[in-house]
Amino acid sequence: MTLRVSSLSRIDIKSFIKGADGTETVEWAFLTDLDAEPAEEDWTAGAWDAPTAKGAPARIKIGPDTTAELTNGTYGAWVRVTSTQSQPVFGPLLLDIL
Repeated sequence: MTLRVSSLSRIDIKSFIKGADGTETVEWAFLTDLDAEPAEEDWTAGAWDAPTAKGAPARIKIGPDTTAELTNGTYGAWVRVTSTQSQPVFGPLLLDIL
């Protein structure tokens, strides 16, 4: 699935993380090389929406004047969740910024 968004938009993108309780550290990475995996310097802090019994939605605001200001192009969006016991990495979700 590819999410198509105008470069003029300032919106939250979300990814539901099954089993998350919303207290973990959550980070996002956006890569233009769709064959690459994120390096440590690629990660940007994200946030959580309200958790449910099944997990929590990780989110980050993208667009002008945000920490994830993306120019036109195709990106792979990755999510990393860090807890005391594990550090799963999910992705990529494809984003087309127009």
